[in-house]
Order: sequence, then C-alpha cells, then structure tokens
Amino acid sequence: MVRVDGNGGSQSLIRVRGLNKTYSRGGEKIQVLQGLNLDVDKGDFVAFMGPSGSGKTTLLNLLGGLDVPSAGSITVAGDEITHMSGSKLTQWRARHVGFIFQMYNLIPVLTAYQNVELPLLLTKLSGSERRKHVETALGVVGLADRMRLYPRQLSGGQEQRVTIARAIVSDPTFLLCDEPTGDLDRKSADEIMALIEELVAKYGKTVLMVTHDPVVAARAHTTLHLEKGVLVEGTASSRQSVLAGGAA
Repeated sequence: MVRVDGNGGSQSLIRVRGLNKTYSRGGEKIQVLQGLNLDVDKGDFVAFMGPSGSGKTTLLNLLGGLDVPSAGSITVAGDEITHMSGSKLTQWRARHVGFIFQMYNLIPVLTAYQNVELPLLLTKLSGSERRKHVETALGVVGLADRMRLYPRQLSGGQEQRVTIARAIVSDPTFLLCDEPTGDLDRKSADEIMALIEELVAKYGKTVLMVTHDPVVAARAHTTLHLEKGVLVEGTASSRQSVLAGGAA
C-alpha cells in the first residue's frame, strides 16, 4: 500500500518523512520538495508524474542515495540512509538499489554480458557465481542469446533490456526508473513496461518510476503527482480512463 499522508506503519519498505530539498541558484533559494511524506510497501509499483522541474528526478535521486535532503528522513528496509557517510551510503546503494534510466548508460566497448556483470565486480562473488547471476538476469529480460553482442549491435529496446538486467543482477531491494521508455517507440515501450510489470508480479520487485507519459503511468499500481513540492495521489478512475485509451 502507498500512502502520502505520513500515517503509514513502520513496516513500510520505504518510509519518507518531512522531506525537503532546497537548491541555491544565483543567491536565490529554490525549494523543490516541501515536507514530503511517502510510504511504499514491498511489491508496490508506483509512478510519479508532474510538470518539468517539479522535483520528480530529485525525489528519485534522494531515494536512491544519489543526493542528500536539506531536511527530513528516508528509511529503507529499516536503514535510515539520510545521515549515512559517503562510503557506507555507496555500499548501501550497491546492495539495495537498481537504477534504470532513459539513457541506457551502457559501456560501448563491453558486451551485454560484461555490462550486466559490472555491479558484481564490486562484490566478493567468484567468477562462476557472477556468471550464474548474469546469465539469470539476461534470461529474465529475454536476452540469453544476445549476451555476447555489443550495444551497437542491439536495438534500443534490447539496450534497455540490458540496462534492466544490470539493475536486477544483484537482486536489489527496489528499482528506481527515470523515464525508462522515454527514448523508445511505442511498441518497444510497451514491451519494456510488460517486462517491468513481470518483475513486480512474478519476482516481487518494488518499483518506483518517473514518467511524463500517462499511458506508461497507468501500468503502475499507484500514480502520484508532484504538485508544489508535495505528493498527491491519482485516482483509480483516471487510471482506468487511460488504460481504456481516454488519455492517449
């Protein structure tokens, strides 16, 4: 269950309280997030929407430990990450967070297999153990027969599948997706969203996704809108309208 009223229980997988983020620009203070609360349970699939500059990506960066809040707290699986030191936060992020971005961020001189293996090189897994994890991840995304190919030999949709395999290879606690279909045509976008839905339904993954596309957002269990630095819940009726083609 997803809540934004600050009344979620301590059993929530992700628990955010009073989150603020302020930037300085030319001597001016710009407050992007204002006292934001959020509770997400294990297995939830949440979409964040809002106008450009509303703080969607800032929120994902904070949840993933890529940025630090100006105030407030973030607790994930019992770990309060807000005040973690740099090295400890890096270790936490590697263990708990899988990132999926619009731009695939694949290394062009590495094969699909080698790109997916990269996060595991920071672990104590043996070569054979890494191989098992990589082959499993590539199998989940349907690229078991493409693992020796380079990014330039793959389609955009296949490149994004490699990115997803890299995100799940270490079995993270949750996935953060920033416009995962933004660079894809509709057919490829539908295939990627079906894969993300499978990760939730079949493998129990928790997914938080930023998107500007209401059709993509409608695939999530819950849609939250960022308005004036706080989260507002979407409605079930609006979700059904989009799925029916009313907002295409």
